[in-house]
Amino acid sequence: MIEINNLVKHYGDKKAVNGISFTVQDDEVLGFLGPNGAGKSTTMNIITGYLSSTSGTVKVNGHDILEEPELAKKDIGYLPELPPLYLDMTVLEYLNFICDLKQVKKSERKEQLAKIIAMVKIVDVADRLIGNLSKGYKQRVGIAQALVGNPSILILDEPTVGLDPNQIIEIRKLIRTLAKDHSVIISSHILSEIQAVCDRVVIINKGKVAAIDTITDLSKRLSGTSKLLLSFKGDAKACVNAVRAVPGVSDCKIRISDNDIHEAEVTVSGSSATDIRTSIFFTMSKNNWPIMEFRSLDPTLEEIFLSITGA
Repeated sequence: MIEINNLVKHYGDKKAVNGISFTVQDDEVLGFLGPNGAGKSTTMNIITGYLSSTSGTVKVNGHDILEEPELAKKDIGYLPELPPLYLDMTVLEYLNFICDLKQVKKSERKEQLAKIIAMVKIVDVADRLIGNLSKGYKQRVGIAQALVGNPSILILDEPTVGLDPNQIIEIRKLIRTLAKDHSVIISSHILSEIQAVCDRVVIINKGKVAAIDTITDLSKRLSGTSKLLLSFKGDAKACVNAVRAVPGVSDCKIRISDNDIHEAEVTVSGSSATDIRTSIFFTMSKNNWPIMEFRSLDPTLEEIFLSITGA
């Protein structure tokens, strides 16, 4: 667990971080977001011990990052935006070098590195020079070095930057796998990636925390209602009346298509505190109206981010 309490950082007269507080729970994936200049990189550098704060505290599993730096950093694996790779080393040479830095026992290295290499899928390139690897493989090696020493917390800064779609999907799967045994903080400008892998998000703006919550709850809070798009086959007017009768539904609007199949789209607005999807499904099923499409119209993370940061 990481506990950040009232973090402040001054650069001369400029206050880059201004009273930031949040926690990261065990086995949680937390998205850390903010526009350029919001204090995101400064905060991550303080959490990892690269910078000291002007005031406030960062505790990693109970250890203060300033008062007990060795114990705190031992529990952190960090992947910077530019992975700290030595291009003239092979992958195995580099990971053994990281083992030296993290003081991993020699009796444990072979087994630990074999597990890490298999997990991040770099077995086939273990004996190749890092400088000859593709961007995707270099990123995997960067994640591998963060895993050396089996830290309980992983901090990943832009882990999918520059990767192709297939590589992004692989890294996304890897992050979800790592979350089973690690707490993970991800900072990224690719909001779709944050939405796909994170349990909660922290959005900072102008050095302060602007929002902390799950993406679903932030979306509902922003819109005030939960909106669904329903496309079906059947009696349009009868469907509208039936859906309006579902508890929690506050509005139902219809748009009838011009084709012969007689499809209709219904926008349903319900209370944000009530999940009305199950009730609508059984209402449609009871009346033998096949559902062709049923999806959320709630604000996306991108829309939430733009609204909160005032962009």
